[in-house]
Amino acid sequence: QSSKPPFSVDCLPPWRKDSPMPLLRRDFLKASLAAATAAALGSPLSATAATSPIREYYELRCYRLQAGTRLKADAEAALLDAYLTGAMLPALAKAGISNTGVFTELDINKEAATSTPKAHSPVWVLIPHATLESFVHVSATLNADPAVQTAGASYLQVPKATPAFERIDSWLLLAFAGMPMLELPAFSRDRVPTRVFEMRDYESHSELKALNKMAMFNDGEIAVMKDLGMNPVFFGQALAGPDLPHLRYITSGPDLATHVANWKRFATDPRWQKMRADPLYADNTSRNTARFLTPKPYS
Repeated sequence: QSSKPPFSVDCLPPWRKDSPMPLLRRDFLKASLAAATAAALGSPLSATAATSPIREYYELRCYRLQAGTRLKADAEAALLDAYLTGAMLPALAKAGISNTGVFTELDINKEAATSTPKAHSPVWVLIPHATLESFVHVSATLNADPAVQTAGASYLQVPKATPAFERIDSWLLLAFAGMPMLELPAFSRDRVPTRVFEMRDYESHSELKALNKMAMFNDGEIAVMKDLGMNPVFFGQALAGPDLPHLRYITSGPDLATHVANWKRFATDPRWQKMRADPLYADNTSRNTARFLTPKPYS
């Protein structure tokens, strides 16, 4: 029998016999991940936490109009439009809530830079809130307001046999520390007819990895997007709603061709490529869903 003990240094991979560096690198990456996570949250561990501005909240609603278990036939968008324009949006404005966005989806051809309305598109509504209390108040009381009930009677009193929607999904989002307030580009404020928006939803396979992806945006991705003229509107961490954990954001352009060209520039930008290759941010996204949006005429 061999006199060699059951376990010896010879059993280890070559890099572990003489050097502790791989273990140190692993510890370093763990520490870096923890720091990045703290920065994403704006916790006391973040050097900028004390000076970070107040972050907004966003409610994102998805009104699904395609027939399913509730609807026998697709709902007509006109009923929802009448409620939004005549009741809900005026009530939000009265409560001091501005820049509410209402969108439908587009099918696009990136090569030709053309778009067509998406069949069976849901209606997306983005409502910014300065505080969590604002979100709670709107969600709980808006439709109890007699003025809203009168203005939105055809929608709110719709017969059971013909509902106005199949379902409403809703998410509560917290603005990123790297972009704490919603920002509207000039072409959006001026309601340029050709303007287009792209909403992306990045899902992660664990809560920690979702925080890591947020940190990646805060640490440089947002700055690169702004520098390249991609006109981000908001970035939000999903706190509640379906398909957690995930984050969601919207970029925009004055027209589809410009927007697609800016995304191509981003994909090849050396700053983004460097972040993408950084082990600190490895495997932080498991699914990326992109939706192209066009605003309703009244949005």
